[in-house]
Amino acid sequence: MEIKLENRQPKPSPATSSKARLQQAVDTVNQIIMGKQQQVKLAFSCLLARGHLLIEDLPGVGKTTLAHALATVLGARYQRIQFTSDLLPADILGISVYRRDQERFEFHPGPIFSELVLADEVNRATPKSQSALLEAMAEGQVTIEGETHILPKPFFVIATQNPLDLAGTFPLPDSQLDRFLLSISLGFPDPEIERELLTARDRALVLRETRPSLHPEDVLQLNEDCQQIHVSEALLDYVQALLAETRNSRWFETGLSPRAGIALLQCCKAYAYLEGRNFIIPEDVKAIFPALAHHRMTVPYGMENSVEEQISGLLDQLAIP
Repeated sequence: MEIKLENRQPKPSPATSSKARLQQAVDTVNQIIMGKQQQVKLAFSCLLARGHLLIEDLPGVGKTTLAHALATVLGARYQRIQFTSDLLPADILGISVYRRDQERFEFHPGPIFSELVLADEVNRATPKSQSALLEAMAEGQVTIEGETHILPKPFFVIATQNPLDLAGTFPLPDSQLDRFLLSISLGFPDPEIERELLTARDRALVLRETRPSLHPEDVLQLNEDCQQIHVSEALLDYVQALLAETRNSRWFETGLSPRAGIALLQCCKAYAYLEGRNFIIPEDVKAIFPALAHHRMTVPYGMENSVEEQISGLLDQLAIP
């Protein structure tokens, strides 16, 4: 069963190519989320690679604004789900209601049936509710009472989570974390950017006046375009060396899986496409790798360095072909 979406944003003019409109979309988001160009580029890379994005940071640094800005420039149907401790899976997926006049059950889709879904503060919900996202993120469908419902395409989940040392949080299991292609942090703005934010118009007002640069159909075409990016044998050797080092090094508890390696290449293709190239270079891998590995890897107990420091050290030590 496929749920049709209505009331989407008006479609942008086809006068320019989808690649030019993509750059316009990136520029628009950068004007809203000021001073975070690299994080915005990673977010678009994640989208173009058909992945899902995890943002871990303190409240108030722009996580929700970034999700809303992406939905706006994409012209996508957007739903925000506020995760709380009493949230139920049915609140996410939907429920079947019995129609007495027709003597049958009728499925009422939940907010997951949107092209862009913001799972806000995802780690404040119980593991049972968190698990409602697993099938949707992995397979683009949900199964309810034995019936499979196809989700819209594109389907992009942006989840935010608070640092685990804050009260009332439930750590995401490894299987859930692995469904996220990239994990980023926005952080506090630089003083100059913060001064601009203090004196600029309210971001919510700017978002209301922002028009879509792309259409969901453009995103599907861009997904296909990114698949055509060339990957050399030497680049594949570099990626395999990185994966092997994470598995064999004493710096990490567990190494990256083959699925993580495939995800790394897919995201590097999207990053190269955003850079205007039709081939991947090692610098693309180095730009993507920290965001891809951070939430998938842990350091052994007692290790002085953090995961970020270990990943940075690994990239510095491994020879580039």
